[in-house]
Amino acid sequence: MSTPGVQESAEAVARYAEDVAKLRAQVGRVIVGMDGVVSNALLCLLAGGHLLLEGVPGTGKTLLVRTLAEALELDFGRVQCTPDLMPADVVGTYLVTEEEGRREFKFRKGPVFANVLLADEVNRATPKTQSALLEAMQEQQVTSGGKTFPLPDPFVVLATINPIEMEGTYPLPEAQLDRFLLKSMVPNAGPAEMETILDRTTAKETPSVQHVLDAERVRAMQQLTRSVPLGDRARSWITKLVHATRPDAAEAGPLTKRFVRYGASVRAAQALALCGKALALADGRAAVSREDMRGIAHDALRHRIVLNFEAEAEGMRSEAIVDEALAQVGAG
Repeated sequence: MSTPGVQESAEAVARYAEDVAKLRAQVGRVIVGMDGVVSNALLCLLAGGHLLLEGVPGTGKTLLVRTLAEALELDFGRVQCTPDLMPADVVGTYLVTEEEGRREFKFRKGPVFANVLLADEVNRATPKTQSALLEAMQEQQVTSGGKTFPLPDPFVVLATINPIEMEGTYPLPEAQLDRFLLKSMVPNAGPAEMETILDRTTAKETPSVQHVLDAERVRAMQQLTRSVPLGDRARSWITKLVHATRPDAAEAGPLTKRFVRYGASVRAAQALALCGKALALADGRAAVSREDMRGIAHDALRHRIVLNFEAEAEGMRSEAIVDEALAQVGAG
């Protein structure tokens, strides 16, 4: 049985791939290299999820988010996280206003009320302020003063963090990490890329981008992403891979059993499925392959694996656990 709007409409799939290519091209006018990071940002937008970007200062994390927002005809909000940032600075607060001689409380919306929210250096904010984003990221709403306020649709959080070894940073709670669809590690620019960056950023005129997608089109693409069927073999492969990161599972390998305290959650499986669908459509296909999900496995799983103290002492990283899990499930 075919799926309406996907298998029966090659035109919809072709337009999806064309729009992704246009958006990628606009971002590429400013961002040099970082192809994998740019791809992850687009995947999160199309899958309706959130992206966490980790890298040392000066790697272009903030510029990437700003450039993506400029290429989208969407409302953009920014929160520059600092240790003295309060939750009300993010979600908003009630203020006393006076109109026609009457005083009343009115809710003033914070920067979270945007389609694209940049949470810059989010791990410099205190855990209390970090938690202010939890409801917004999961429920697409905020609650203040006993009232609930819906956020715009679409809504995506693109957060940047510095490595936790740097001074003045706080580790993100596991519950908040789990709400990021993907986590990308942002590399430093190589010699050739750095030369191109110098040419683009120190010339008389800097590159600019044009709007290519609006809110309505983004919502339509998100709906099409979810319409892609997930085959039985792909679903089984995802399940086995996620279970292979859990130390008490039969699929777990020796490194996982020794060094992992908690494995990946159900949200990891959802991330693999949704990103696999988006990757397939971006490639002009209406069927998800295991290679689509294998390519995104590290970014979907690395931040959802909690290592134990022995792993920290041995210098073990979650990427090694993902490598082992991929080897355990093989080609499916």
